[in-house]
Amino acid sequence: MTAPKSTEVLFYHLEHRSLEGVLPELLERTLERGWRAVVQAGSQARVEVLDSHLWTYSDASFLPHGTARDGEPQRQPIVLTVGEDNPNSADVRFLVDGASLPDLTGYRRAVFLFDGRDDAAVAVARQQWKAVKAAGLDATYWQQSAQGRWEKKA
Repeated sequence: MTAPKSTEVLFYHLEHRSLEGVLPELLERTLERGWRAVVQAGSQARVEVLDSHLWTYSDASFLPHGTARDGEPQRQPIVLTVGEDNPNSADVRFLVDGASLPDLTGYRRAVFLFDGRDDAAVAVARQQWKAVKAAGLDATYWQQSAQGRWEKKA
């Protein structure tokens, strides 16, 4: 697979739905495209919560994934981590809960998800936006409407 020339960077401002409500849908779409994903959380506790949630979020389906404790990350279509590495050669990196900004080189897409009702999360997202722009990457900003749709704002 040829690496993309530039990583597409998306910032998703959550206002009407939680991360647990939005992340599974985005991961499903990622897998439907034949892409692999790594989800970088801000803490190991959050990784554990997301790990449990992705197995049980829907009665009709689950998202195949693993964490570092499962071993063999290269076999997982989705890996949950706190690290900045790319353990499964993912195409898309999701960053949640203020996860530190890793090197985004080689990813098709980087997706920052942050809670717009949390002032600290918004402040971290602003810092990440500035860092992404300073790195010369193009970024788009999406905000949730009251109907739960994503509206491009910048």
